[in-house]
Amino acid sequence: MARARTYGDRCGVARALDAVGERWALLVVRELLLGPKRFTDLRAGLPHVGPDVLAQRLRELERDGLLERRTLAPPAASRVYELTPRGRELEPVVLALGRWGSVAPFPPAPDATIGPDALAIALKTLFDPVAAAGLDLRAELRLGDHAFRVRVAGGALELVRGEDPGAELAIAGEPAALAAVLWHGRPLAEARQAGELRTTGRAADLRRLLQAFPLPAAAAAAAAATPR
Repeated sequence: MARARTYGDRCGVARALDAVGERWALLVVRELLLGPKRFTDLRAGLPHVGPDVLAQRLRELERDGLLERRTLAPPAASRVYELTPRGRELEPVVLALGRWGSVAPFPPAPDATIGPDALAIALKTLFDPVAAAGLDLRAELRLGDHAFRVRVAGGALELVRGEDPGAELAIAGEPAALAAVLWHGRPLAEARQAGELRTTGRAADLRRLLQAFPLPAAAAAAAAATPR
């Protein structure tokens, strides 16, 4: 398949943007960083992209060797998209871009939201090893119907898709509710009282875990000024 557009520039930045510079391309990569997804799962995580545009981005990313399609073993037998090793090399790029973008204004659209994978990637983006010093625990994070295993130890974060029944902590709720507590100043007690977040585990461990994902100072000021 011939490349539709190119910057025609030999610089590595330009050649990278030839592959991932189209609208929605990097957000597709973001949605696949934590594991494979079906087309319908990608649509759910990117509700503002049309199906034709999404299909086009998937074809382009596959053409450029950043993702591939495969069929899951029975009984699921679903066709999924997943990143290739070259595609997974984009993770530090996506995390750095997310941290850089955390100081940008929030979108004015009233229907702007944050999905489960976007929230999980934001946690990886904003994890602060200094704030997590001395913390050693496992947590299960359930965002809507999506479960993630969280492990913090030695000032490092591991976050992968999947349940963790043996975790010391559990947090469940919609992504926007957790984001409001983490980054928009909503008290955890208020979110729990409203039934928007449910937690189990030691209160001290929960508090330390939530404090391990601070916004940069400029982003924190912008978030505080944004209505919840």
